[in-house]
Amino acid sequence: MELRHLRYFVAVAEECHFGRAAARLHVTQSTLSTQVKALEREVGGPVFVRTSRRVELTEAGELLLVEARRTLAQADRALDVARQSVRGETGVVRIGFSGIAVLAGTLAADLHHFHRAHPRVELHVTELPPAAQVQGLRDGTLDIGYSPDNGLGDVGDLVVGRGVRTTLSIAVRHDHSLASAASVAPADLEGENLVVYAADEDDDSVLDRLGAEQRARVHRVTGTLGALVLASAGVGVAVVPAATERVGLPDIVYRPLRDMEADVEVVTLSRPDELGGPVRAFVRSWDRAGRLTQS
Repeated sequence: MELRHLRYFVAVAEECHFGRAAARLHVTQSTLSTQVKALEREVGGPVFVRTSRRVELTEAGELLLVEARRTLAQADRALDVARQSVRGETGVVRIGFSGIAVLAGTLAADLHHFHRAHPRVELHVTELPPAAQVQGLRDGTLDIGYSPDNGLGDVGDLVVGRGVRTTLSIAVRHDHSLASAASVAPADLEGENLVVYAADEDDDSVLDRLGAEQRARVHRVTGTLGALVLASAGVGVAVVPAATERVGLPDIVYRPLRDMEADVEVVTLSRPDELGGPVRAFVRSWDRAGRLTQS
């Protein structure tokens, strides 16, 4: 049984006349009669009683009419839902983010604008280190990433959107000797235990910018809060993006880093040739903002 058989049947049942039903459906009356007969063969008996003046439903036809209307309504709804998904109006977007994306304001601003334009799309957000975001995009468990650019490695198979830049600062415990300085130079960090944000355990991108030589005295962390906790505990001096200063933790003092050309950029990550309608709509919002470039 095909959906058109049910549509033809419902039209005849509602019009109680083959001629009027055919005109409503924009088909010939003979075509309509043929399709109804095919339906009756599948049912195994008549669904209409035909008289010279009108068409009436049999008992089987009355029962079929109830179910046919339900089936057609569900089919229309299924098609509408699929169309909405293709247009990016419904569905799910799975987003991985690093803490710095929140502190820099990039993630919240993008989510706010997208949600206003697409209120029926579900947004699933998960905090993940950069390497996990890249892997998630590649294996299909993630749709969008927000990550600092340091330590990302080769992401030539992904689309990178340029975002917000922030300089580097240090975070130290309030009673640390560097806490009283107005600013700190990389040379001032000699001999200090350093806590640095890293994409993975082999990521030395921050250390390369600092020119740090004593790499054995380094704690690598994949989360902004983790760096601040270690600094607050006096374990070391945390080198963090300046946007981290928005986190006001007890016992933590922030000081700017000087005499160096080093900053961190929060980038957006997505897959090329994305098929998901909601994800494509999310990426288009970057394009409209002029932040989308191929890495």
